[in-house]
This record gives sequence, C-alpha cells and structure tokens, in this order.
Amino acid sequence: MVRLVKRENLGYLTECVTAFFKFQQHFTHIVPVNFPDVEPCVYAMWHNHQCCVYGLPNKSKTNVLVSRSKDGEVVANSIERAFGFKTLRGSTRRQGSIEATMQMIEALKNGENGAIMVDGPKGPVHIAKDGAIKIAKLAGVPIVPVVWYSNNFNLIKFKSWDKLEVPFLDVRLINLYGEPIYIPKDGDEQSDEKYRLILEKSLLDLLERAPEEYKKVYWHGLWRRKK
Repeated sequence: MVRLVKRENLGYLTECVTAFFKFQQHFTHIVPVNFPDVEPCVYAMWHNHQCCVYGLPNKSKTNVLVSRSKDGEVVANSIERAFGFKTLRGSTRRQGSIEATMQMIEALKNGENGAIMVDGPKGPVHIAKDGAIKIAKLAGVPIVPVVWYSNNFNLIKFKSWDKLEVPFLDVRLINLYGEPIYIPKDGDEQSDEKYRLILEKSLLDLLERAPEEYKKVYWHGLWRRKK
C-alpha cells in the first residue's frame, strides 16, 4: 500500500478505503471472547491485528494512535469516517511521538480509551515496544491486550513487513482479550521493562489460544445468535 500512496492521490485513496470499511462492516461478524469491560483503558494489539478495531466497543470514545506517514493519513481519515474513531498522529521522531503521547494521556484521563499497535509502525513484528507501558503508567489506566482470529479463507493478505490480513466479504472472527495489565505508577525503568515483557507474552499467548477459542465460539453457534 505504501508505494501506491502519493500526496496527489491521498483524497482518492481515502475515499476508496472509507467506502471499503463501511461496506465490510456489514459482512464482518465479530464475537468478543473474555472481554474485560474496563474503561478507560489502552487496547494493545499487534500491527497485523489492527482489524481488531472492527470489534472494539465505544468507538466514538476510543483514540487510535496512527503514524504520520502518508499511508497512515489514509488509514486515520478512513477509520474516523467509517467507524467514528478519534485518531492521534504519532511518529518515530521524538517531537511527533511526545505530542501524540501527551494527547493520548489527556484523553485517557478524561475517561476515553486508547488503541495502540504495539509493534508498529515498522516492527520488528510481534516485539512489543514500550509506548503503551509509558502511556498507561502516566494516565493511570490498565492495558487490555487483544488479538483477532478467523479461519475463513477469504481474507485480503498484504505483502507487508507485518503480513497484514484484512477481512473481505462474509467473515466470522473473534476478538480475544487478555486480562487487564496494571502498570505501577511508581515503577522504575526495570519495572517498566518487566511489564513490557508481560504485555508481549500476553499477546503471544493469546495468539496460541485463538484457534481453540474460535472453535468454541463456532460450536456454540454464537455468530448465528449475533445476526
């Protein structure tokens, strides 16, 4: 996608992606599993699991951290228009990162939620960075790990560093949530690193559990009950 995004076609691409998201909402059937129902919180997900946002509750009070790249601009504008999310524009540069971090902390303190792809924006894949830890610590809110899973074959698969997959047409999937992680406000760098590893392990464990949890949802017919 990155190679296709140029300044002159940002508007066109945003319209296309927004239309796709709105269309796909009607065919993306999500069952939440182990949803902790704690707010405000920071939803933490892998970059290639960013389609978890389809199933997040209270979208209008959830702030999604999106990079300042051109493709990030398309994604940010599209999820605002299609889903009603709020977006904050971060970056790997210090100034942009600090600005987005402070905006996220303020939103969390005001009772809103956050959503962060913890191994973004450029990887390494499935290695959690410490941004979510710092934000949750300063805001005094828990981190809620979440992954999505589907065994449907009709997924769009991108040849990107994270191997992103996007639901396409009729897809059944689950959002599998981990237990909330509370970061000590008085913790030092060693403590923060401990909780970064806890978050990373929680997300990896959820990936391993997801196929079995998907089977349980399937055999209990929970998608049929939601329709």
